[in-house]
Formats: sequence, C-alpha cells, structure tokens
Amino acid sequence: MSSPITCPRQLVRPEWIDYNGHLNMAYYHVLFDKALDHVFDEIGVGEAYVRTGQGSCFVLEVHVHYLQELSLDDPVDIRFQLLDYDHKRIHFIEQMFHADQGYLAATSEQLTLHVNMQTRRASDFPADVQTRLATMLNDHAHLPIPEQVGHSIGIRRSVEHSGMT
Repeated sequence: MSSPITCPRQLVRPEWIDYNGHLNMAYYHVLFDKALDHVFDEIGVGEAYVRTGQGSCFVLEVHVHYLQELSLDDPVDIRFQLLDYDHKRIHFIEQMFHADQGYLAATSEQLTLHVNMQTRRASDFPADVQTRLATMLNDHAHLPIPEQVGHSIGIRRSVEHSGMT
C-alpha cells in the first residue's frame, strides 16, 4: 500500500452525459463513490461489514475539483490516498484520471464518519479497521499531498472589486 490504491477501472456511461456533451458533474460523484466502495471493502468497512448491522461510514464533507472534461465511454482510473484518520473519522482524497490519456480529470477530498447502525450515532472503528488504517497511513505518509487538498470555496476579491480604495 505504499502508493495510492488504484480502484477498478470504470467507464463513462451514455446516461451520464449531459446537454453540454460531457460527463455531468453529479456522475463524477458516482464514479468516486464506486471507487470508495472498493477501498472500504479493503479496509473492512464495506458492504459486507454494513450487512452485519454493526456500522457504516457516512460522508460528512466533500470538496470536488473538476479539472478536465470526460466524455462518453472514457475509461477512468481512480486512486485513493489516505490523508489522516482517527478513531471514528477518515480524511482522504481520490484522484480521477483518464485511463488512456493520463490526465487528471477531477479530485474528491472527503471526510467520513463511522456510525453505529443501531444507534445511528458516531462510534469508534473496530480495532482491526483501525490497525489497517494505521498501516495504510504509514504507507501513504511519504506521498505528496495533492494541491487540491484543503481548499476552501469563495471568490477572492481584489481591492478594486471590493469597493475599497
């Protein structure tokens, strides 16, 4: 795991193309979410874990950067990089690449929360999951932090645009 986790390849589907002739922004989220399912399966909080009724991970916050267009039938590779975690949260970034042309199409920085499905309240990850996360964080610690991490959204105004002199 000393490099980002590469998730199974996906293709842009016809029903995901909008009237601008490219992948609609909502379906970037679908692609990122399907890739996250793969990672959650690997760390032990995926579909099989959720079916036990013990817990699940809910998304608290997402920040997506749309960098280049994707079109019909484009192959997509998504890479997962763990940025941090604690006893009940995971902070990570996913990078979406056009699989043939190699360009970075989008990124999704996310914060998720482990939830006890009986109480619907935040709860600690099981010990084995925390061990896998610790190993992954150690392996990913040397990776460069993508420039999209930690951005806030807003319009930065220069002095002449703000009405100030």
